[in-house]
Amino acid sequence: MTETADVNGDGSTEATGASLLIVEDDPTFARTLRRSFERRGYRVASAGSPEEAEALFAMYAFDYAVVDLKLGAASGLSVVEALHAHAPETRIVVLTGYASIATAVEAIKLGAAHYLAKPSNTDDIEAAFGNLRGDASVPVEGRKTSIKTLEWEYIHQTLVECEFNISETARRLGLHRRTLARKLEKRQL
Repeated sequence: MTETADVNGDGSTEATGASLLIVEDDPTFARTLRRSFERRGYRVASAGSPEEAEALFAMYAFDYAVVDLKLGAASGLSVVEALHAHAPETRIVVLTGYASIATAVEAIKLGAAHYLAKPSNTDDIEAAFGNLRGDASVPVEGRKTSIKTLEWEYIHQTLVECEFNISETARRLGLHRRTLARKLEKRQL
């Protein structure tokens, strides 16, 4: 069974008065998330870049953070690493439209508590904040991974290694830059 944080001390996980940092470069999505969490009683601050995020968590302590994996040309993994180093007790959830095994593993290694693929709603994110331990009862699927999925994961592993530099990733994969860009556009969520 998955353990959850008893944020309010009454058995519920709704974090009334808890502080939350949202690091998201899409202003519409960031605003929607912010409003949704504020209605649930969170005190919310938001940033659109790694630099803005670092300035905020240098000044304030946050109980929770939602970090987008891809912040324009920057990687949200650098935000996860810096935030975890600055405040290891902050529960960080990485949210991404570019889900891959490689980025999930790196996010957890760097200090994220959970990793969610978009589209995820406020309920999903809040539940991820409350998960303190893994769930050993999750079924292990016996289905083989498709070639397209393997290709997608390999592309994203290389993207992470290249710090999301499209030109360098294309060079390492032996692809034309435009071909790689088209492949990435097709798989966006």
